[in-house]
Amino acid sequence: MSLIKSISGIRGTIGGKPGESLTPLDIVKFTAAYGAWIKAHTIIQTTEAPKVIIGRDARISGSMVTRLVAATLQSVGIDVVDIGLSTTPTVELAVTAEKASGGIIITASHNPVQWNALKLLNGDGEFISAADGEEILSIAENETFEFVEVKKLGKYFTDDTYLQKHIDAILQLPLVNREAIAAKQFYIMVDAINSTGGVVVPMLLKALGVKKITLLNGEPTGNFAHNPEPLPENLLQISGEIQRSRFDLGIVVDPDVDRLAFVCEDGSMFGEEYTLVAVADYILKHKTGNTVSNLSSTRALRDVTEKAGGTYFASAVGEVNVVTAMKENKAVIGGEGNGGIIYPDLHFGRDALVGIALFLSHLAVSGHSISRLRSVYPNYYISKNKIELTPEIDVNEVLETIQKKYEKNPINTVDGVKIEFEKEWVHLRKSNTEPIIRIYSESATQATAEYLANKIITDIKEIVSQKIRA
Repeated sequence: MSLIKSISGIRGTIGGKPGESLTPLDIVKFTAAYGAWIKAHTIIQTTEAPKVIIGRDARISGSMVTRLVAATLQSVGIDVVDIGLSTTPTVELAVTAEKASGGIIITASHNPVQWNALKLLNGDGEFISAADGEEILSIAENETFEFVEVKKLGKYFTDDTYLQKHIDAILQLPLVNREAIAAKQFYIMVDAINSTGGVVVPMLLKALGVKKITLLNGEPTGNFAHNPEPLPENLLQISGEIQRSRFDLGIVVDPDVDRLAFVCEDGSMFGEEYTLVAVADYILKHKTGNTVSNLSSTRALRDVTEKAGGTYFASAVGEVNVVTAMKENKAVIGGEGNGGIIYPDLHFGRDALVGIALFLSHLAVSGHSISRLRSVYPNYYISKNKIELTPEIDVNEVLETIQKKYEKNPINTVDGVKIEFEKEWVHLRKSNTEPIIRIYSESATQATAEYLANKIITDIKEIVSQKIRA
């Protein structure tokens, strides 16, 4: 069993002992700490209580966790608006629409069915900062929260309109070309992994004028038909279905609908890294500007951005870091290479729904098949590896030694160490919980990407060996 407390929330497996997994006691404790933080940072102009929006994905434990979260927030004097079965970006939009003080999304994102989590939002509908997360962790650890007397209990409301409101907001975006999408008469297969995507993605497609939709794993039971992370090895079912039929493309989302992947008409993968690249290309054709992705995302976004006359910026890994860099550099589009699209004209959060609308607009206007569209972008391959070290090894010292070894190369130390080799790179990041260094590399061929990673791994082993001998 596992329980992970971090600055972004609490995540764990259901069942087990308190403090070791995601039990009701842990959920109540952490929610109460978040409630205390909300109250400490909310300026109330009237006698009204602070308001928090909650929503969940379809995983089996979702309704149970929701009831615990709602009751705990009420017990610390916070009004709750429960928007029910929803998506992460929909909750983010609801926070600002309701002028709420924050939000909690009950989802473990791409984790398997036994996991659940609380994702925490601030009053802007964005993920809390590292400093805010540390404060909430401290409140939880020291139990410096109090429950209110009966006459000050928060109220509980429900609102099931926000999925439609989310879609309506997307349709109003100038670069969402509903007419072009409808005219193409796309035939689309959707793999909704038995979660909220099975409800909202068909709603969106119909609103965009798509009439031929086949839904795979569409019933939101929470019994995921396969590993819910939208990686090629988990998408064999939809790939096979598309190969056997005449679909124009496939759409895949994760359980909370903030990650997006596409399948080409021949069953091949468009590439999760290229979801952002394609959407950015479309945006940059209509608006000159800057882009942002994290340090472990493909160089293809930089190539597309510079070709369009913009400037690319890299952020530390993590959505909150991408958003911060987007605001600082006035990016017109940004996100992460895991299929996360952040389009600031709608909101600052990864949003698969707006990604679908913008991608289909791009595909429709281009006149290409989806495989042909993929072929216009530069080909890069990413290799993902890790090396486990013994606990006595100082990981920071190892990274510093690697940095010195390659000091003649362009190096970025915003998040670990990223070394540039012309149009290739290697990114090393240490784990916050284990003596592990994660190593990501990218090149124009898979073989070269793996060679670069193995070269760095060999360097690390040599450094460690020298330190042991010393």
